[in-house]
Amino acid sequence: MAFGVKRAELEAFKEKAARGEIALITHYWLDARFPDANTVTKAASSDLAKLKAWGKQYGLPEAYIDYNHEGLPHYDLFGEIQRMILIKEGEMEQLHRFHLEGDQDDKTRK
Repeated sequence: MAFGVKRAELEAFKEKAARGEIALITHYWLDARFPDANTVTKAASSDLAKLKAWGKQYGLPEAYIDYNHEGLPHYDLFGEIQRMILIKEGEMEQLHRFHLEGDQDDKTRK
């Protein structure tokens, strides 16, 4: 279950990703498979080559790409890698809004 994002933010994320750009969106998220994670950042792009290259710069294996969500390939980012990427990508508003400033366990999944 995802929450904490306005519809306009979600639409802007989808539009940016559909244009082939790297789009990032963070939201609160509850999933029993990941009990220590209460947020996730999705990094998506319709340009698969660009998404793979983007992920490679952060050490994310191509195998972590999720192809099964609304037709937009994306990485799901958790924990320290999530925090580090938000900082490096200049997404400070998302970092602060979701209280991700502190150290977290490193969790990244496909």
